[in-house]
Amino acid sequence: MFVSAVDIRIGKMSLRRTILVLMLLVAGICFAQFRQWRDGNPRRDFSGSGGLIRIEGGLVVNEDEIRTARETDSHSSGTPNWTNSAGFEQDVFTFTRVIFHNDPTPRYERGGRFRWLGWWVDYPDADLNFSYRLQQVTSLKTDPDARVIKLTDPALTHYPLLYMEHAGYMRLSDEEVATLRRYLMNGGTLLVNDFWGAEEWNGFSREIGKVLPGRSWTELTTEHPVFNSVYDLRGPMNRLQVPTIQFWNRDWNPNDPNSDLQTIYRGEGYKQMHVQAIYDDHQRMMILAIHNSDVSDGWEREGENEDYFRRFSEKIAYPLGINIIFYLMTH
Repeated sequence: MFVSAVDIRIGKMSLRRTILVLMLLVAGICFAQFRQWRDGNPRRDFSGSGGLIRIEGGLVVNEDEIRTARETDSHSSGTPNWTNSAGFEQDVFTFTRVIFHNDPTPRYERGGRFRWLGWWVDYPDADLNFSYRLQQVTSLKTDPDARVIKLTDPALTHYPLLYMEHAGYMRLSDEEVATLRRYLMNGGTLLVNDFWGAEEWNGFSREIGKVLPGRSWTELTTEHPVFNSVYDLRGPMNRLQVPTIQFWNRDWNPNDPNSDLQTIYRGEGYKQMHVQAIYDDHQRMMILAIHNSDVSDGWEREGENEDYFRRFSEKIAYPLGINIIFYLMTH
């Protein structure tokens, strides 16, 4: 078959157009995902795919199906495995993390720089590492799988303590508000950790105001028994502040008030660690909130850096976590 030079040129032009179209299509997809990342919901980028979200390490989980932390692969240095005596599998403490959704709209003065961070931060490594350490260094037996749960799950009342992380931009539905209120008023307890600055505190406390209207926050000092129920951690509150490992200032000097623990700005008021609580009418602690400290990074990242482990995991994150569990479960 005779093929002219014109035919060849036309064929090449057609090929170039095809390649160009494909490149533009790929660029469009990438730009759309980049916009999702910048616009506050980067992890929920599976159109029409139900509850799928992308978490740390690029892992994907289904919020509608996930039940335990053990179902999700480690994205740090691995997690331990352990078992409990046959017949006593249910006679354990279960670390229970709450799945919630964030407000995707940038309503705040800082534009919500970290509002795309959600319930899954430090999951599942923090949950499983902390559960293991509880069993390893105390007489408490723990569930080797931990639990992940929505507030609307009928099984919620099976777990006396719930854990939330990065809840500064959390938005609860009316059903979730009512369920959490009922849970807390009936004896349940909520532990909240790893949210930073005045903006995130205001967003979180606004939602809790819907759950427990009329209840006020009480600022704790390290003289409170929660700080010495097992380990004695009394002293300046900021000595218990744990940095996010990615933002940790390796040159930080705890004896220098002008030395910054972290290398980035995390919003107005982020430098001072606060621990606040809400009590019921019988002075039982219903909520304990650790503001401006990433205690769970001390659990999650314990195997990534020896210095970080010695300074923060071993001396602060695990002792404080153990104190909190023992206090909340016995008061």
